[in-house]
Amino acid sequence: MNKNNQQQPLETTEIQIARLAYIGASIATLGDGLSAVAAGLALNALEKSSNQDPQVQNSDQSKEVEDLQKQIDYLISELKQVKKSMR
Repeated sequence: MNKNNQQQPLETTEIQIARLAYIGASIATLGDGLSAVAAGLALNALEKSSNQDPQVQNSDQSKEVEDLQKQIDYLISELKQVKKSMR
Protein backbone atom coordinates (compact mmCIF):
# COMPACT_ATOMS: atom_id res chain seq x y z
CA MET A 1 0.00 0.00 0.00
CA ASN A 2 2.83 2.34 0.69
CA LYS A 3 4.02 2.14 -2.93
CA ASN A 4 0.58 3.20 -4.19
CA ASN A 5 0.60 6.24 -1.94
CA GLN A 6 4.06 7.23 -3.13
CA GLN A 7 3.25 6.71 -6.80
CA GLN A 8 -0.03 8.58 -6.78
CA PRO A 9 1.53 11.98 -6.02
CA LEU A 10 4.20 11.31 -8.65
CA GLU A 11 1.55 10.53 -11.27
CA THR A 12 -0.42 13.62 -10.25
CA THR A 13 2.70 15.75 -10.59
CA GLU A 14 3.46 14.27 -14.00
CA ILE A 15 -0.09 14.98 -15.15
CA GLN A 16 0.17 18.58 -13.94
CA ILE A 17 3.48 19.00 -15.73
CA ALA A 18 1.98 17.58 -18.93
CA ARG A 19 -0.99 19.96 -18.62
CA LEU A 20 1.31 22.95 -18.19
CA ALA A 21 3.34 21.85 -21.21
CA TYR A 22 0.14 21.55 -23.26
CA ILE A 23 -1.07 25.00 -22.19
CA GLY A 24 2.34 26.51 -22.93
CA ALA A 25 2.46 24.93 -26.37
CA SER A 26 -1.08 26.13 -27.11
CA ILE A 27 -0.26 29.68 -26.09
CA ALA A 28 2.94 29.63 -28.13
CA THR A 29 1.05 28.36 -31.16
CA LEU A 30 -1.58 31.09 -30.82
CA GLY A 31 1.18 33.67 -30.42
CA ASP A 32 2.93 32.43 -33.55
CA GLY A 33 -0.36 32.61 -35.43
CA LEU A 34 -0.91 36.16 -34.26
CA SER A 35 2.63 37.10 -35.31
CA ALA A 36 2.04 35.63 -38.75
CA VAL A 37 -1.20 37.58 -39.12
CA ALA A 38 0.53 40.80 -38.07
CA ALA A 39 3.38 40.20 -40.52
CA GLY A 40 0.90 39.54 -43.31
CA LEU A 41 -1.01 42.72 -42.52
CA ALA A 42 2.21 44.73 -42.43
CA LEU A 43 3.28 43.32 -45.79
CA ASN A 44 -0.13 44.01 -47.26
CA ALA A 45 -0.10 47.59 -45.94
CA LEU A 46 3.36 48.22 -47.39
CA GLU A 47 2.35 46.85 -50.77
CA LYS A 48 -0.81 48.95 -50.86
CA SER A 49 0.89 52.10 -49.60
CA SER A 50 3.19 52.13 -52.59
CA ASN A 51 0.26 51.79 -55.02
CA GLN A 52 -2.54 53.97 -53.60
CA ASP A 53 -3.44 57.50 -52.65
CA PRO A 54 -3.79 58.48 -48.95
CA GLN A 55 -7.60 58.44 -48.73
CA VAL A 56 -7.85 54.92 -50.08
CA GLN A 57 -5.05 53.88 -47.71
CA ASN A 58 -7.00 55.10 -44.66
CA SER A 59 -10.07 53.15 -45.75
CA ASP A 60 -8.01 50.01 -46.30
CA GLN A 61 -6.24 50.42 -42.97
CA SER A 62 -9.59 50.64 -41.16
CA LYS A 63 -10.69 47.39 -42.80
CA GLU A 64 -7.39 45.75 -41.91
CA VAL A 65 -7.71 46.86 -38.29
CA GLU A 66 -11.22 45.38 -38.16
CA ASP A 67 -9.96 42.13 -39.69
CA LEU A 68 -7.10 41.99 -37.22
CA GLN A 69 -9.49 42.57 -34.31
CA LYS A 70 -11.67 39.69 -35.52
CA GLN A 71 -8.63 37.42 -35.75
CA ILE A 72 -7.46 38.43 -32.28
CA ASP A 73 -10.94 37.77 -30.90
CA TYR A 74 -10.89 34.34 -32.54
CA LEU A 75 -7.48 33.52 -31.06
CA ILE A 76 -8.65 34.63 -27.62
CA SER A 77 -11.73 32.40 -27.88
CA GLU A 78 -9.50 29.48 -28.89
CA LEU A 79 -7.29 30.13 -25.87
CA LYS A 80 -10.34 30.19 -23.62
CA GLN A 81 -11.44 26.83 -25.03
CA VAL A 82 -8.00 25.38 -24.30
CA LYS A 83 -8.23 26.76 -20.77
CA LYS A 84 -11.69 25.18 -20.30
CA SER A 85 -10.49 21.82 -21.60
CA MET A 86 -7.69 21.83 -19.05
CA ARG A 87 -10.09 22.09 -16.11
